[in-house]
Amino acid sequence: MLAVIQRVSSACVTVDGQVKGQINEGFLILLGVNSEDTDKDAAVLAAKISGLRVFTDENDKMNLSLDDINGSALVISNFTLCADCRKGRRPNFINAARPEKAQSLYELFCRELEANGVNKVEKGVFGADMKVELVNDGPVTVTINSKELIK
Repeated sequence: MLAVIQRVSSACVTVDGQVKGQINEGFLILLGVNSEDTDKDAAVLAAKISGLRVFTDENDKMNLSLDDINGSALVISNFTLCADCRKGRRPNFINAARPEKAQSLYELFCRELEANGVNKVEKGVFGADMKVELVNDGPVTVTINSKELIK
């Protein structure tokens, strides 16, 4: 499971002109699910992200987590994160999970964020053509691969 995490002042996602998810301070998370991912990937990744200390404290040091700032998360499914670009110029998405599996693990990941204390978890619409707007704070952008977290 791959995640691109952006620290944001605000973010929202729209589908067909209608807002489907919206947050203020927190994380915009683009989530890619690979075909080999399991429930464990979702749990480990959600635990890592929920405790990620990239928000600034009173000394302007990145030392606070989502919980510390009472922040929110907007999670957007994004199979293109699973692209293999090693050959040619057209990405290959063969490693991306099939939609049924990907949606199930995406939903589990969102529930795991909540179970790890994230105050508010908003979502996009799985498989839809979404328009995502954000105000990247910093900018602070971090990528995490769940396979690097599982021992």
